[in-house]
Amino acid sequence: MTPAIFALVDCNNFYASCEKLFRPDLANTPVVVLSNNDGCIVARSKEAKQLGIKMGVPLFQAQAKMRQHGVVAFSSNYALYADISQRVMNTLESLAPAVEVYSIDEAFLDLTGIESLQSLNDFGLMLRENIQNWIGISVCVGIAPTKTLAKLANYAAKKWPKTQGVVDLTDKLRQRKLLALVPVNEVWGIGRKLSSRLAQLGITSALQLADADPNFIRQHFSIVVERTVRELNGESCIQLEQVIPSKQQIISSRSFGKRITEKEHMQQAISEYVNIACKKLRQQQQQAKFLTVFIRTSAFNPANNILSNSKSMALEMPSSDTRVFLNAAMQLLESLWLANFSYAKAGVMLSDFYKPNQCQLGLFDQKAEQRLAGDKLMQLIDSLNNKKDKTIWFASQGTKQDWSMKRGYLSPAYTTSWLELPKVK
Repeated sequence: MTPAIFALVDCNNFYASCEKLFRPDLANTPVVVLSNNDGCIVARSKEAKQLGIKMGVPLFQAQAKMRQHGVVAFSSNYALYADISQRVMNTLESLAPAVEVYSIDEAFLDLTGIESLQSLNDFGLMLRENIQNWIGISVCVGIAPTKTLAKLANYAAKKWPKTQGVVDLTDKLRQRKLLALVPVNEVWGIGRKLSSRLAQLGITSALQLADADPNFIRQHFSIVVERTVRELNGESCIQLEQVIPSKQQIISSRSFGKRITEKEHMQQAISEYVNIACKKLRQQQQQAKFLTVFIRTSAFNPANNILSNSKSMALEMPSSDTRVFLNAAMQLLESLWLANFSYAKAGVMLSDFYKPNQCQLGLFDQKAEQRLAGDKLMQLIDSLNNKKDKTIWFASQGTKQDWSMKRGYLSPAYTTSWLELPKVK
C-alpha cells in the first residue's frame, strides 16, 4: 500500500492580501484589517507585522503608530474574502487529486502517488506559482506523511524565506531536525494550557513530544494528544475529510454600531439576522425546528444596567422559510424586550436540523401545499438576491439601519458587485 502524503496550503496574511489584491498602490504598504465595528486589528500584512503591530489590539491604541508609519486600515470585507477563498480552493481542486477545505484560507491536499510523477517540492512550487499567477494570492505549502507534520512543514515554509514557501517533510531525518527547532505550542492541537502542562513534564519542543511514550501521554492527557504523538512520528491517524459535515446550528449575531434603545430598531436587527441565518440554512439544504433569540447590553455598563436574556421556540414543523422564522422571532422579542436599556448586541440561533422532506408529517396536516409554495418563493428570492444583494428584502428589516455595524474603512465589493468592479485607467 502506498504511504499517504498530505500537503497543507495556507494563504499568507489572507485578509490583508485580499485587500491589496485590487490596490497595486499598496503593494509595499503596511495594511491592517479590523474586526466588526472597526474595533480591533484582526489581520496584518507582512509590513504591518514588521512594525510590531500586534494582533487583537484595539484600533485606538495603535492609531498613533499607524499614522507615523502610514499604515492603511480596512474594515472586514467578508464577501470579498469568501469569493477569493473560493477561487483559491477551486484552483487547488483543479490541480490536486483530493482537497479538504480546512478554513477560509487553508486546505489539506492528498498527494499520495504524486511523487512517482514529479518531485513533491516541485509540485508545491507549481501550486504556489499557479495560485499567484491566476489569482494573485501568495501561499505556502507544507508536505508530509501526516496532517500534523504537514502543518509543521507549512509553519517552516512561512518562517524561513530560504524555503521559497515550500517544505517537503517526508524525509525522517528532516522531520526530526525541524521538530527540534519548533516549540511544542506550535504543534497542531497543542494550545496554551496543554503546552503549560507538558512543560511541567519537561516537554517544551515538538521533538520531545514526538519522543514521549504514547501510552503515557494517553493516560495523563487524552487519546487526542496520543494521536498527535503518533502523527509527529509519521503515523497517519487523521484522514482527509472531503465531505464537510453539516453544521448542527447556525448563529447570526452582531454588535451594533451604536446602542439600540428603540424596539423598532431591535425588530429590524433581529429581522436582518433571521434573514441571514435562514439563507445559510437553505444553502446547506437544511430545515430547522428550533429558534433562539437573544439580546444583550454591554458588559461594560454600570452593574445595575446589565441585561443578557434569551428565549426559544420550537416550530410545529421544520422549515427554512424566512417568513416563518420572522413571525416566531417577533413573538420571542416581544417577550424579551425591556425598555430603558441600551442594547449592544443581539442575535438568533437556528438548531434541531432536518433534511427537507425527512420529517414525519401529521396525519391531518393541512399546510403541506402552503409550505411547498413557501419553499419555491424562498428559492426565487435567493436566486434574485444572488445576482444583486438585497434586490428583495422583508419590510421588517428596515431600510436605513443606523444601528448596523460600523464599517468606516470598507473596501469595494470588487468581485461580487457589477457597480463596484475595479476600474483600470
